[in-house]
Formats: sequence, structure tokens, C-alpha cells
Amino acid sequence: MHEETKGSKTVKWILIGISVLFLFIMLVLPLATVLTEALKSGWQVFWDAVSDEYTLKAVLLTLEATACAVVFNTIFGLFAAWSVTKFHFKGKKILTTLIDLPVTVSPVIAGLIFVLTFGRQSVLYPLLQELDIKVIFAVPGIILATIFVTFPFISRELIPVLESEGTDEEEAAALMGAKGLTIFRKITFPHIKWAFLYGIVLCAARAMGEFGAVSVLSGHLRGKTNTLPLHIEILFNEFKTVPAFAVSAILVIMAVIILIIRSVIEYKGKKES
Repeated sequence: MHEETKGSKTVKWILIGISVLFLFIMLVLPLATVLTEALKSGWQVFWDAVSDEYTLKAVLLTLEATACAVVFNTIFGLFAAWSVTKFHFKGKKILTTLIDLPVTVSPVIAGLIFVLTFGRQSVLYPLLQELDIKVIFAVPGIILATIFVTFPFISRELIPVLESEGTDEEEAAALMGAKGLTIFRKITFPHIKWAFLYGIVLCAARAMGEFGAVSVLSGHLRGKTNTLPLHIEILFNEFKTVPAFAVSAILVIMAVIILIIRSVIEYKGKKES
């Protein structure tokens, strides 16, 4: 490390000051505003808003969609990362490109894609109607949209770690007679467990805050297909400002919890490495 000069110290503190100011304006101030506005009319109004029947149903649907997205993308993320990093096959680059597709596609466009795929104009609609399966303006559509927008989060955390680890240890274990599951459990997973948990946390955070794709598919049916972000939008459009901020505070609390979990995982991962 080079010795700090007077000029470099000045630049350092300027950069730190700009970063802190930016974080205060873009992050701390909005979060403080949400909590202040939520409690502006007192605790009773706040409690009435967060304990409302429609709010509770929105919370449950948000948690349900998040849980489904995390489970599905965990399974897919492990399989995709394993196949991409441990095997050579034709179409590998196409697969990795498709994994990143949800990041590049607007969530609203993703919602429209599902409407075209499962809506009345779709070739699948007669079959879905015959089987009495509702996707559009129903909970399955909400879950599909949430899975789509969170698709790459876990696999993209695992792929770089698996690539950096290589295959030497797995090959040595295989030569010694170890089975595939044993190799994964004893050798591979210990190397990727913190990246795996980190990916799950990011996936859950993204799923809870999704708005665009879910908005297109939900139909805004109060108490049925409204997640927390959609419920907040409805309250705000009805000029129920304080209840809207009160419900927003739930998302803020969830975000803070996820941030704490992420920080703990990050710290433990760095400590072990």
C-alpha cells in the first residue's frame, strides 16, 4: 500500500462524502419518510391498516409467491449451475444466455408474455379451461410471474463459485469410488453454501418487492390476487395515504430483516474463506 498523500486524503474524503450523501438522499431519507408518514396519525391508525383483512391476505399471498419462487429457483439454480460448470455440451452458451433473459426483459413485458401464453387467445386456453386451471387473474399467475423475475438469482450466484473451484476434487473423489450425491454433499456443497444462501436471500428480496409482472397478471382482485406492492398501490390511488405508508412499512421491515440476514451470510462467508 502506498503512503497516503495530502491530495489522496482529500479525494478519499470527498468520495466518502458524496457516497454518504447519495445514500442518505436515495435510501435513508425515503425509508425514514415511509416510517414517519406511517405513524403520523398514531399507532391505532397504523395498527388498523396493517391488521386489515385485505392487508393480511396480501401479506400471505406475497409470502406464498416468495416461498414458491425460492423453492423452484433453488432447485433450478442448483441443477443449472451444476450442469453449466461441470459438463461440456452443445448449446451451453444458449442455456446461460436464457438464464439471464429475465434480467433483460421488462417485468411488464414478462407479464404480457404470460397473458399471451395462458390467456383466452392462447392455444392452451381450451385445455386449461377443460382442466379447470386458472392462471391469468389467479394465484398461479402471480406465482409464475414471481418465479420468472427471480429466475437467475440463485444460479448466477453459484456459477462463478463453481467455476472458480474447478473439478479436481470431484474427479479425485469419483476415482476413489464416491457416488455423485456423496461428492455433492461432502465436497461441492461446502464450497458453495454461502453463495447458495446469499442467492436465496436475494431471490426472496426480489420476489417480495415485485410489482410489474404481477400487476399485469393479477387483475387487482382485492383479497385474492393482490400482493403487498399491489395493495399499497390501490390504497394510494384511493387517497388513503397513511394506510398506504403503514402497509409500506411492512415491506420496509421485511427489507431490513433480509438486509441483516444478507450481511450475516456475507460476513460468515468471508470469515470462512
